[in-house]
Formats: sequence, structure tokens, C-alpha cells
Amino acid sequence: MFPNKEICIFDKHSELKQKFDIELLPEAVEFLEKLDKKTSDKIYYNIKKSQFINDNELFKKLNEFIWEFRTLYSGKAYRLFSFWDKIDGKETLIVATHGILKKSQKTPTKEIKKAEEIRKQYLENKLKKR
Repeated sequence: MFPNKEICIFDKHSELKQKFDIELLPEAVEFLEKLDKKTSDKIYYNIKKSQFINDNELFKKLNEFIWEFRTLYSGKAYRLFSFWDKIDGKETLIVATHGILKKSQKTPTKEIKKAEEIRKQYLENKLKKR
């Protein structure tokens, strides 16, 4: 799920059930690896937390297909764009496409379109593998 990250933050909330799995595509991993450790740790923490707790401050729907993981850290807004998928008809999976450091109130349309294009390519590749 998360490359080289052991995240065991919800031991105290063990009665909570994980709602979905998460897969990070290469561009999302690359974005996170470029950040300093404290920032990337905070983003990983919030992503993990969103798997257990419904909170629009952590995970928000942008349009019909695209969602964003949201992290505010040290006065900066970080976003990882995502979409839902089902793997082998089982658990629901969120696929994080790419990330940005948000510089304005409104999420840039070009970033949403980029996430939509990555989703489209992902689904096309998935169909080809069947």
C-alpha cells in the first residue's frame, strides 16, 4: 500500500474498521518522496486516518470520479488526487494519482483533468490485462 512506510497509528482505535484500501501510483509516490520527512509523514498519517474516519477535511469528492486526500501542514495545503476502483470484485480501493502543493483556494482545473486522464489510462490498462 505505502512504499517503505509502516504506519501503525490506529492501535488505540482498534475497534475502528478500515473502510477501503489505498494504492499509490508512481507519480503520487514520487510527489511524496520529494517532500521533507515530516510533511510526507503527516500526509501518510492523514491518508491512513481517512481509511477509518469519514472527514471531508481529509478526503473530499471533487467531481463524479475524482477525490482528493487533503493535508494542511505548516500553513501549506497538500493534495493527492484519487479515484475509486474495485479489485477482483472485492474490497474498494482508492488509487492516488498524483499530488500538488495547493497555492490558491480553488483546486486547479488542470490538476483535476490530469487526475481524470490518469484514471482513464489506469482503467484502460486494467481492461487490457484481463
